[in-house]
Amino acid sequence: MTQTWGTWEGEHECVLPGDDLVPDARAVVATRAVSIDTPPAEVWPWLVQLGQGRGGFYSYDALENLVGLGIRSADAVEERWQGLAVGDDVHLADEAALRVALLEPGSHLVLLGAPGPGQPDTMPFRFSWAFVVRPLPPGEEGTPRSRLLVRERYLPLGAVGRAVVEAVQPVSFLMTQRMLRGIRARAERGQRRY
Repeated sequence: MTQTWGTWEGEHECVLPGDDLVPDARAVVATRAVSIDTPPAEVWPWLVQLGQGRGGFYSYDALENLVGLGIRSADAVEERWQGLAVGDDVHLADEAALRVALLEPGSHLVLLGAPGPGQPDTMPFRFSWAFVVRPLPPGEEGTPRSRLLVRERYLPLGAVGRAVVEAVQPVSFLMTQRMLRGIRARAERGQRRY
């Protein structure tokens, strides 16, 4: 199943960093996008501080906290959350983390939900979550602009995995739309703490 929201014609078909990490994504490939009136360098700091116990997800904190996640989305870029590296964990919840698989500052961050080397395989599906920011031609009056694409790729492992992936989709759609709008609003405001 292919899902799109906010994408331009053909944009959901383009190859993005991290697509090869879950190459056989048969269940769902979701690509969502938003244009932002600021350069990629102003969008990137918001992406690199994603996560529980970090900058949050810029989405519906109240909904996330109904299930006890303890999320509080940041309204400023914080230096303490800018040092993300390949191999680091980004927590979705206390006991649920994705691993940073790819990171190119100012360009892309790809998180992977799959066991690392030597780790037990307890997940019912493989999952990649890519955040890609690209420059756009300047807008009116020469305003710098960016395009932010978010892609999720799912590969269920068995019937339980399929059921989980299907159950997650409506929530993912709702939360990702809000997250993209939240990142856009913050980046366009340009509030930095450092």
